[in-house]
Amino acid sequence: MWRWCSPKGDRMKTYNGSREGYAVDVTVNGRPLNPRLDLWNHSPSGFEWGYCGSGPAQLALALLADHLADKQQALNLYQRFKWTVVVELPKKRWTLTSRELDAALQSIREQEAVTGGAL
Repeated sequence: MWRWCSPKGDRMKTYNGSREGYAVDVTVNGRPLNPRLDLWNHSPSGFEWGYCGSGPAQLALALLADHLADKQQALNLYQRFKWTVVVELPKKRWTLTSRELDAALQSIREQEAVTGGAL
């Protein structure tokens, strides 16, 4: 069973990404976001966004692992989440909330229902 909403009792999280030259910074509620290289090592050099590649894949996985607090769900969904959300993030600076992540995951679920899971 998919858990699409943030765990009950959790406060709303805010994820922020910013770029200064070639350096990128991604935080969750003001603290560095764990890249979760333990789950899949796409990009040991760091996060990226705004295109499809290894850095955006690592960011998608890290965001979902933190948001869902479920490693397997994060691993099952992060590539679709990358294509739905991460490739569309603005180059310089972005903010995502728990509600926005829930909405994106709901959209992915609805699309899977229409296509029979073939995305």
